[in-house]
Amino acid sequence: MSSQDIPEENLPAAQDTAHGAVGVADEKHPFADPGLPPHEHRIQDVDERAAKRSERSVALMFTVSMLATIGFIASFVAIPHDKSVYIFPIGHLNALNFALGLTLGLALFCIGAGAVHWARTLMSDVEVADDRHPIEASEEVRAKVHADFKQGAKESVIGRRKLIRNTMFGALTLVPLSGVVLLRDLGPLPEEKLRHTLWSKGKLLVNMNTNEPLRPSDVAVGSLTFAKPEGLEQHDHGFQNEIAKAALMIVRIQPDNIKDKRELEWSHEGIVAFSKICTHVGCPISLYEQQTHHVLCPCHQSTFDLSDGARVIFGPAGHALPQLRIGVNDEGYLEALGDFEEPVGPAFWERG
Repeated sequence: MSSQDIPEENLPAAQDTAHGAVGVADEKHPFADPGLPPHEHRIQDVDERAAKRSERSVALMFTVSMLATIGFIASFVAIPHDKSVYIFPIGHLNALNFALGLTLGLALFCIGAGAVHWARTLMSDVEVADDRHPIEASEEVRAKVHADFKQGAKESVIGRRKLIRNTMFGALTLVPLSGVVLLRDLGPLPEEKLRHTLWSKGKLLVNMNTNEPLRPSDVAVGSLTFAKPEGLEQHDHGFQNEIAKAALMIVRIQPDNIKDKRELEWSHEGIVAFSKICTHVGCPISLYEQQTHHVLCPCHQSTFDLSDGARVIFGPAGHALPQLRIGVNDEGYLEALGDFEEPVGPAFWERG
């Protein structure tokens, strides 16, 4: 609806005399100033019912933004990171990524769309012509800016349209929470996960190569054997995470050559089991020198003495390899007598 369709008595009384003014060409200004076209009032300027409809539309978009932000947080908490969903015609997508992108995009879009609709239908749309002025701000300019700001705040009707104001503040307050929640993805909280492995009392030591339980006779003096906990299979979900903590290297040393008293007590007939995970940055240790009983990490050359509690004798590793206490069950198989008594692998912030 244009101003020509509105009864004259409903139009605002004040008119901008600058609209429609045309400059005259002269010698100094050879091109005439065409002036501004006549201003046409919007339906919202003259019909309060239309203004209320626009107000409700803007408030609805801000409310949808708030709900979408809450949905973003709920999706982050409730949807498993490995769940997938089929979306036609795209195909299979990660459900968490899809939900996060959809809700966050909707929250931001509704704030922007609400602001645009507010500006186009309720804020003042009177065209203003202003002369250029020097860059430096004089006292008069600063006073004018302050006055313009106050006038703009008044024309935005934010004080009178409380529904828009309150829902906008709600949307702008909630949407930053999306970024706060995303901070959690800087890394999972370790909780107690790094302190425990799959090893427990009675778990058999299974040869990584043959996938068969180990007997003491399977471990020869000077040999290096890698083992995993009974029941852990390569096709299991989370196998890599679990083996990264539970992998063992087993060597057999003559009991007389074991220098550490606790190491001897936790061994069986000279068979000792230590974590395979280097305590520097978590590389798997695989190089064993049977004459010195030293093992070497291939990544940064940290060296451990397996005959002396796996203490560090060279390199950047900060502490000895954790030892697993082992024994033999009634059937003659090597078994664990509990879990590691300290976290395996590199030091971390929660290590006691």
